[in-house]
Amino acid sequence: MDGMQPLTGHGGPSNAPNHVAIIMDGNGRWANARGLPRAAGHRQGAEAVRRTVAGAIELGISYLTLYGFSSENWKRPATEVEDLMGLLRRYLQGEIAELHKKGIRLRVIGERARLPADIVRLIDDAEARTAGMDRLDLVMAISYGGRQDILAAARRLAEQAVAGRLDAAEIDEARLSEALSTHGVPDPDLVIRTSGEKRISNFLLWQSAYSELVFVDKLWPDFGKDDLAASILEFQQRDRRYGAAAESG
Repeated sequence: MDGMQPLTGHGGPSNAPNHVAIIMDGNGRWANARGLPRAAGHRQGAEAVRRTVAGAIELGISYLTLYGFSSENWKRPATEVEDLMGLLRRYLQGEIAELHKKGIRLRVIGERARLPADIVRLIDDAEARTAGMDRLDLVMAISYGGRQDILAAARRLAEQAVAGRLDAAEIDEARLSEALSTHGVPDPDLVIRTSGEKRISNFLLWQSAYSELVFVDKLWPDFGKDDLAASILEFQQRDRRYGAAAESG
């Protein structure tokens, strides 16, 4: 798709996605196919993040959520987890000034208590430094799990009810959505998964109830602007009815 034109944003189609979420899968397979250590795949995956963020801005996407490290990924070998934490640390140290320059707001969702203390400090600083940016909201899901997110939200609401600050009868979808880690971020219109796998792997379970799903065969380290544009084009051909019947022609 050389000479790619913006598909969304200013003056774009009315069915353009406002929020795109991506399950970045395939770093290990990319490395294995080349006889390289898995860490090499993760490094190339970080380059794909940069390309995709640039593509999201070019295509006029307002919110981009990237599933970088799941709560289940802690079960991986310690050396691989250390490599991933090292990449995250370098990203936060080296990219925040560039994000600020480009008008990108960074938010991080997930269980921060499980992250190294220095990374938590870097996240806090990055979020504070980019809080006023409004060109793109970049949400990084780190140590994140959809079930854990819902469970934590339910506990917060239950604690408020027990303390008398909330009537349990008032708990509805809107209240629970506000209690989730993604409060203030609209639900994703489009969820993309790379690597050919067709599952959502505990990602934004509540938030993606009515998202369109696009599965891309390409491994994440090879993903870029054109793949993002192609996924959006597929999204724009879908008929989103949110449970309603299709209109008769």
